[in-house]
Amino acid sequence: MININENFLNLQDSYLFSTIAKKVSEYQQKNPDKKIIKLGIGDVTLPVVDEVRTAMKQAVDEMGKKETFKGYGPEQGYDFLREKIVECEYKNRGITIEKDEIFVSDGAKCDTGNIGDIFSAENRVAITDPVYPVYLDTNVMAGRSGLYKESDGKYSNIVYMPCTAENNFEPELPSEKVDIIYLCFPNNPTGTILNKNQLKKWVEYAKENKSIILYDAAYEAFITENEIPHSIYEIEGAKEVAIEFKSYSKTAGFTGIRCGYVVVPKELKGYTKQGEEVSINKLWNRRQCTKFNGVSYITQKGAEAIYSEEGQKQIKANIQYYLENAKIIVEGLNSIGLKTYGGVNAPYVWLKLPEGVKSWEFFDKLLEEVGVVGTPGVGFGPSGEGYFRLTAFGNRENTIEAIERIKKWDFSKK
Repeated sequence: MININENFLNLQDSYLFSTIAKKVSEYQQKNPDKKIIKLGIGDVTLPVVDEVRTAMKQAVDEMGKKETFKGYGPEQGYDFLREKIVECEYKNRGITIEKDEIFVSDGAKCDTGNIGDIFSAENRVAITDPVYPVYLDTNVMAGRSGLYKESDGKYSNIVYMPCTAENNFEPELPSEKVDIIYLCFPNNPTGTILNKNQLKKWVEYAKENKSIILYDAAYEAFITENEIPHSIYEIEGAKEVAIEFKSYSKTAGFTGIRCGYVVVPKELKGYTKQGEEVSINKLWNRRQCTKFNGVSYITQKGAEAIYSEEGQKQIKANIQYYLENAKIIVEGLNSIGLKTYGGVNAPYVWLKLPEGVKSWEFFDKLLEEVGVVGTPGVGFGPSGEGYFRLTAFGNRENTIEAIERIKKWDFSKK
């Protein structure tokens, strides 16, 4: 008899964005003539920039010649890309990161899910609430979550850290000791940020409790305000307690190309049950060598091109385009009396719904009556109830049209 991993049975329904896609598909089938504008899933719409495409085309040509053909590459990533990451992402900000602390991957979603492989199932996990679903669901799969409670929509062994307007979207330090802490700033889904002093508290907590921070910085390129940290390693001592995840998906349009990287400092230690120190860097390297064959040479050449002078110019233009979309969404919603958060340092706008309106109810009405798709806040966790996420990754024309439709919508029907 083949026994399954019964932790999967503790997962709730389907993945959030699969549920949204199903609802939209059903509506479209019933209303084939209606134009639906999707501002829900955070997929980019601008094409990959010229500098990246040129580099990838050249890499394809190299693969067609015996003398330049590449087979298996290093699981950790090619040196040409890792060196660019060290120089452009860290050294330029006064942060010392070594090449062998960089692990190139196929994206932050996979990395934040896979990182749990190297940690004990007995670790206590803390997540912000609302939260990117992958953090929670992968810990359910690994057996760290405990049982789901219908009464409050939470798992018994997960420590939830509410992030709402009432606490300015700043999670409070856990009152109980936790081992693994997930932080994402600029935040998905709320679009909010932590400053250096706020982030310093988490580094100090992790050091005091021998905890580890899993820091998702996938949206740091969208930061516009000064003094907001682009990396957790801007905080003194963070290399002793934090792993950082970054991605080219939203910054350079790599959602379909798939490339990102993880930073695992050599100062970072885990512990055996006997209290012996173990290098997290070595564990992750061993995991990757066993379960990952590396990112393709063609993809990594494209990623390297992002760091050229022209590549930087081109991707920054794309980022500015999306930030302008966010501004259009924020100003449009605010003009009709709706309260919004985010959209300044992140490509997400977090909308506070009218009093008493549930987020899935709002999703259904927005789709059926306006033809616009967003993401219900409760899909990101219990504290997301009463909120709604819109993304700035649509094209300009659709973004403007979506907001104009919402502005004309009769709110009294809600």
